[in-house]
Amino acid sequence: MGLNLKELRRLEAKANELRHITVDTVLHAGSGHIGGAMSVMDIMTILYYRFMRIKKEDPHWQDRDRFILSKGHAGIGFVSILADLGFLEREQLKTFNLTGSDLGIHLDCTKAPGVDASTGSLGHGLSIALGMAQAARQLNKDFITYCVLGDGECNEGSVWEAAMAVSHYNATNLITFVDRNRCMIDGDTEDVMKLEPFAAKWRAFGFDTLEIDGHSFVELNDAIEHALKAEKPVAIICNTIKGCGIDFMAGDFRWHYGAINEELAEKCHASLGKYYQTRLEGKGV
Repeated sequence: MGLNLKELRRLEAKANELRHITVDTVLHAGSGHIGGAMSVMDIMTILYYRFMRIKKEDPHWQDRDRFILSKGHAGIGFVSILADLGFLEREQLKTFNLTGSDLGIHLDCTKAPGVDASTGSLGHGLSIALGMAQAARQLNKDFITYCVLGDGECNEGSVWEAAMAVSHYNATNLITFVDRNRCMIDGDTEDVMKLEPFAAKWRAFGFDTLEIDGHSFVELNDAIEHALKAEKPVAIICNTIKGCGIDFMAGDFRWHYGAINEELAEKCHASLGKYYQTRLEGKGV
């Protein structure tokens, strides 16, 4: 079912709110992986606020859908969702990555409620997700596992080993996303380690592969609805912008990780406000 105008407005407003919360979390932490958190935010927003079955009062509910943020360094954005949904107290965000906090820069599933797997060492999320998808079949459960990879992460051979297994087992209850922001810590992905022809690689591994605008809720919605009905595993390559919404960070790999002070935080908030209005006007919302 496509998005109606009311639902589109709701998702746009929520993603904007979450980006602002993330800026505040980076400010409290002193620094963080802000660029990738901004690029992946729309993907996480539509999953958590439209598609995923979860219970905030029962983080370990056996029938919940699973979410694996394989690009675990974007956890500084993920925690804004967990706090907004009530898995965490909002005040906890002020302790992110500080000594003694339960919220490390890479989230620990034994300390942060709502996190389904500890990630951080790149290249392992898709394997974990496949294990969960296979467990669902063994237990006769109908939950869906969603896994979000970074494009730079796809340099890892373990990603393709997992992709081969996903295809072999025809894990249609696992949906794979790639946050294709074309940047990684040391530069542009195509300069550091060429990925293209990227979609062709996923197709060669047996995936029904879609290429979409990862900042369009309409395209995200249609892709996920397609994936939920598909007869073979689906990979959704989401073309995104590093630092999305913050003009002086957008598309700049140097903001893979960065520090901000009060002055820069104000600039971030101002830019996000303008970006939000531009999105609304551009989509007739």
